[in-house]
Amino acid sequence: MAACPARSTCCASTPPGRRSWSGSPAGGAGAGAAVIEGLGRAWRVGATGLSFALFGVGGLLLRLVVFPLLYLLVWRRERRVTAARAIIRLAFRAYVDVMRALGVLRYEVRGLEKLERRGLLILANHPTLIDTVFLMAFVRNADCIVKGALWNNPFTRGPVRAAGYISNDGGQSGGTSGGDGDGLVKACIASLERGNNLIVFPEGTRTPANGVISMKRGAANVAVRGARAITPVVIRCDPPTLGKGEKWWRVPPRRVRFSLEVQDDVAVEPFIHDSSDVMAARRLTEFLQNYFTGKYQGHA
Repeated sequence: MAACPARSTCCASTPPGRRSWSGSPAGGAGAGAAVIEGLGRAWRVGATGLSFALFGVGGLLLRLVVFPLLYLLVWRRERRVTAARAIIRLAFRAYVDVMRALGVLRYEVRGLEKLERRGLLILANHPTLIDTVFLMAFVRNADCIVKGALWNNPFTRGPVRAAGYISNDGGQSGGTSGGDGDGLVKACIASLERGNNLIVFPEGTRTPANGVISMKRGAANVAVRGARAITPVVIRCDPPTLGKGEKWWRVPPRRVRFSLEVQDDVAVEPFIHDSSDVMAARRLTEFLQNYFTGKYQGHA
């Protein structure tokens, strides 16, 4: 029997069901996976944009509706600040859960019970734009240092002023003035003495794209001069996103996973013993540099 030329051309080298042209099962599976991946990424770009929009709208609602009512209903400043911080914590917790529901990210928190105390000096690395949101969503009665520009930002100035956070420039009214470096350290120590849980990012800004962590000395000065143990929190984001200088719409190829791990306290007495405050702060900063670098890169 004569063989069909067409059959000998397309079938002799490719078994049935394994053809490589676009209509075949093998090629279709690959194309289908690419389509699904593309749709998933497009969804996460849109969901990320929606998340940022919700953050802005939520900030305006807090400023225009919630906190004006708080000022009317709660006259004593101490109670008003406590209530404002509780509202912000619940709002941020709802926000990260919305991002999770939208498929933007997943997250887990380990050692959360270590944050159920008062007067903690919480130091964390700073890989992404939303690290502050995550920490403040899980820390009760949280205080933090904010840039002076946030006091005039229409989306943030309402919550920032109502919560009485520490300003790093001393130019605001209604909160705690940091002013110069010495004044900022004193304001941080005073906050801890009032039983607040102070969140500080010792890097001062987000970790650069190369992943090199570089600690400033301010956080160590607060720990040394305030004689406060440090509660470290290691934040990881895999794959990396929302880093320094990175555009929000450049989402990773897969959904990111945030991890916050609360470490055991680090005592400052060994650094203070037989040392001046300046030397103790320098030694503690070097320790923190190595500590966070090892914890973060060790995971990677």
